[in-house]
Amino acid sequence: MLSEYLPILLYLGVAAGIGVLLLVAGVLIGRFFTTAPGDAEKLSAYECGFEAFEDTRRKFDVRYYLVAILFIVFDLEIAFLFPWAVALDAIGAAGLAAMGIFLAILVVGFIYEWKKGALDWD
Repeated sequence: MLSEYLPILLYLGVAAGIGVLLLVAGVLIGRFFTTAPGDAEKLSAYECGFEAFEDTRRKFDVRYYLVAILFIVFDLEIAFLFPWAVALDAIGAAGLAAMGIFLAILVVGFIYEWKKGALDWD
């Protein structure tokens, strides 16, 4: 019975070993190539190329997260259209009607969010 699980245990062991090896290599290489703590280049802005306008620890507006969540939800729902389009010949008129209902619900939800002002960025 243990021989059936041996490949899985071997795989997990190799994966854990590679993970630990990469972490140790990153620490060692990081220490070797680290510049002085007060280095001006290390303390400069690196993500967007210019200094931040204000404190980076300020709270974001909730609408930012709401727009991000809405984008993910609608993007994932649109992703359901691809397999439907591929299988349209096999599912026939029933599949077409089901997708029509799905898209109608999607449009109603989008209009609701639009009317509620969730997409306004003032």
